[in-house]
Amino acid sequence: MTGQRTDGASSADPANTYLQALHERLTADKCRMTASNWGEHPVVIGSRSDRKARWFGTKVGLFVFAAVVPGVDDARLAEFTKWAMSYAQSCRSGLPGARNAMMVLPALISGGVHTSAREWAARDARVLGTTVIGRALTVEAAQGVSRVTMYRGGTVWGGMFTRHVLEKASLYFP
Repeated sequence: MTGQRTDGASSADPANTYLQALHERLTADKCRMTASNWGEHPVVIGSRSDRKARWFGTKVGLFVFAAVVPGVDDARLAEFTKWAMSYAQSCRSGLPGARNAMMVLPALISGGVHTSAREWAARDARVLGTTVIGRALTVEAAQGVSRVTMYRGGTVWGGMFTRHVLEKASLYFP
């Protein structure tokens, strides 16, 4: 197998290199890896579940969705976040709200991220229903460097999981 891509994108470009490294970090953290498509963009999906005593026996499912796109603006990021949260909700096992919560980290990776997208990602977490919480990320990847933007504050719904999800986000998106 060669390192050449068949979709016309360079395998050496920084955004695809970042996505490959993200896949490796998710795998190393024992995430279950799957894939899907968002429009014409392949999406890497990593998921895991954790249950801790400090959460009073509640299970939290963590989903990471990541795709490389040519450019990121706030509208595209909002659309991807909505899609990722709905997709994660469709994968839910157990009863929603019955000691079962879901955190979603939808990330768009690109060489060009508009300021509006970074501001949208940093502004707040998004909630779907009462138990699906999304923290959108932008990753601006350039040769040898990356700039990650996300909301790092607390939330009313799911606030007890904030530390956990931020630790995982820091591990996956250094």
